[in-house]
Amino acid sequence: MTTESVRVAGDGRARCAWVGADDLYARYHDEEWGVTLRGDRPLFEKLTLEAFQSGLSWITILRRREGFRRAFDGFDWHRIAAYGDDDVARLMADDGIIRNRAKIAATIANARMLVDWLDAEPGALDSLIWSHRPASRTERPARLAEIPAQTAESQALARALKNRGLRFVGPTTAYALMQSAGLVDDHVAGCWRAG
Repeated sequence: MTTESVRVAGDGRARCAWVGADDLYARYHDEEWGVTLRGDRPLFEKLTLEAFQSGLSWITILRRREGFRRAFDGFDWHRIAAYGDDDVARLMADDGIIRNRAKIAATIANARMLVDWLDAEPGALDSLIWSHRPASRTERPARLAEIPAQTAESQALARALKNRGLRFVGPTTAYALMQSAGLVDDHVAGCWRAG
């Protein structure tokens, strides 16, 4: 059964329709999307992947996530901050990731900024992101069309991240991060995760 916003898969579970029939997407939807994610490193990874996703579908990134983890040294910002021209060339030749020079450069620049900031203030990225968590909704979205691409909170988060020197962090990317890291729960009514 499929409606505009919910699809019942072969396992009998009703999920947000964006999942489609892909098992990898279903696992991500069921186990990660909208689940609380804390910690500087996991949030740096998620923020980086959301930036790479810009202009693409999330499944494209999800299928390459392990490649990204390998290519970017487990999202260790100290190691990424030390990347030079040889590393950029290596990344541009790596078909296990999205080879976008501007996004690779932004990831390296972001890591360099994080070295100084998070060495001085461990947990500060986590705190900054979570300080923009919106108030809980009283009603769950009934349809996918009711889920915004950005909100006032994601606009504020994007500004705060940019003020810290981070790149490729617009309000739409910030909202996608908020969804994937559990700051907001956009599972639609009828989805089994909507509880």
